Formats: sequence, structure tokens, C-alpha cells
Amino acid sequence: MPDPTDARICTFEQLLAAIKTEDRKRVAIVCGDMESVVEAASRAEADDVADAILFGDQAATEKIAAAAGIDLSLAELVDIADRDEAAAEAVRWVARGDADIVMKGRIHSDDFLRAVLQREEGLRTERMLSHCFLLEVPHLEKILLVTDGAMNIAPNFEQKAQIARNAIALSELLGVDNPKVAALAAVELVNPKMQATQDAAILALMSSRGQFERGVVDGPFALDNAVSEEAAAVKGIDNPVAGRADVLLVPDIEAGNILTKSFVYLARGRIAGIVVGASAPVVLTSRADSAESKFLSIATAVYAAQMKDVRVKLGRRR
Repeated sequence: MPDPTDARICTFEQLLAAIKTEDRKRVAIVCGDMESVVEAASRAEADDVADAILFGDQAATEKIAAAAGIDLSLAELVDIADRDEAAAEAVRWVARGDADIVMKGRIHSDDFLRAVLQREEGLRTERMLSHCFLLEVPHLEKILLVTDGAMNIAPNFEQKAQIARNAIALSELLGVDNPKVAALAAVELVNPKMQATQDAAILALMSSRGQFERGVVDGPFALDNAVSEEAAAVKGIDNPVAGRADVLLVPDIEAGNILTKSFVYLARGRIAGIVVGASAPVVLTSRADSAESKFLSIATAVYAAQMKDVRVKLGRRR
């Protein structure tokens, strides 16, 4: 496993290679009666990434696996017909330590997250929960984080600050030193008529005054000058984040959702997605996501959990 103080994960292959097979995590999957879900679970088992426990309608799950020729013999199945109860029970397993990760399968995100956020038996912490997409961008030779395109609908600047902190923490687990967060808008100048530019400017001011414990947050940035040094130079933007962003902090869920799906469906990019801020890793993917994306999301959650364990043992750096 790479040294957690200086190893940067730039591809999903590197992430998979860095997973410690002797420290297998258990992923509790809610409602596995979907081909892409059982394929991801089967691959996680076969590739020594994680042990899968599928909560839901056992007969329906086995039927789908059999029809697709997917081997589920290594996975554990917990038969619960009701989807809400399956979600609640999977979260309970994680909360009490019988599993390490909870994952959304064929269940609506709202119903899944309701179980995760349940106060007494859920995975709430004092932190705000937010979602991070991981985009593998070969020509930039890095994995970009996009947040929040799946959970928080229209965050204000205070909530965006918490979302940025969550993304910085995940970015550090991926080996990024002093992560650079670009607060996105349609333009790179503050416009009183565009709330996203005002929020970005406040976040940049907070960062310059040391209000983020780690990382650098700046903005507003248009997408081009957040990820392209050439575009930033053309527009005369010269700061540590311009053209070199590790995290793209989007103004709202629509922007993040469109950005990520265009990366997948137009550019054929590979992605993963997890929720950050809970007491355990939470895998939240779309039902339309591919089996590969779901598998990579499991792998990301496993890697994050293992790295978090290492950090706890070694003590936080800085």
C-alpha cells in the first residue's frame, strides 16, 4: 500500500492496486435485485476488493443473477422483502460494526438516505453529509472530485464551505497534498446578479483568512480556467488554484449532475461516487450507472476506509 503521506491516486487502476486485500471490508448493499448491482458485488468478491452482503428480496436477487450468469456464491444474502426495512437493516449492520460500508442498490436515493440519516440507528455525525463524484481524467493525469452533484440541492455559502471541507478530506485520503478547490460559476468575475460568483468570492476570502483547516479554496472560476492552465493564462488568472484544481465545487446539484453525466455519456469517462461526512463510507450511485461505475464506487469506499484506518493509527499529518 502506498505511503499515506505522499502517494497520490491518479487512476482507478492505482486505487485498485493500493487496496489491501488482507484488510477486506464488508459492504452492505441495499436491494441487490438489479443486474448492474449484482455484477458489481460479484466482481468485488472475485477481485478481493470487498465482501458483499445483499439486503433485500433474496429470490429476486438470485433470479437476476442466474439470468445474467453472475456468480453470487461468495456473497451473503439477507432476505428482507420491504425495501425501506432492507435499507434500515443494512445501515444498522454498519452502525454496529458488522459491516464497514453501506451501498445503495435498486432503491430510491431519498429512501436510502433516510435510513443513513436516521438519528438513533443511522450514520449521522456532527458533519454535514455531501456527495463526491470521482472523475478519472487521463489527459490531466489525475482524478478530479466534483461536489456536490447528487445530494445537496442548492447549498448556501456556509453549506458549500462544509461541502468543500468534506471534499478536501477525501482528496487527502487519495494522496493529494494541500488540495486545491475551485468554486465554479459561469464566469470568473464576481457579478452581483450571479449568486454563485458571490458565494465563491466569500469562500475564497474565508480560505485566505485561514478558515479552512487544510486545502486552498478559490473562485469564482469558470470550468475552463479551473482545469486548464492555458485558459487561466489567457484570462489573466494567476493563483495556486487556477488551471490546477483537484476539486470542482459546483454551485448546485443541477450543475454537478450535468457536468458528471456529460463526462460519462459524451466523453465516455469513468467515474465513482461516494458520500462523505458519515461515520462510515456510503456508496450512492444512480440506478442507471454501469456495473463498472458501481464496482469502482465500492473500491473507492474500501480504499477510503482503509486509508482512514491508517491515518487513525499514524495520527493526522500536518
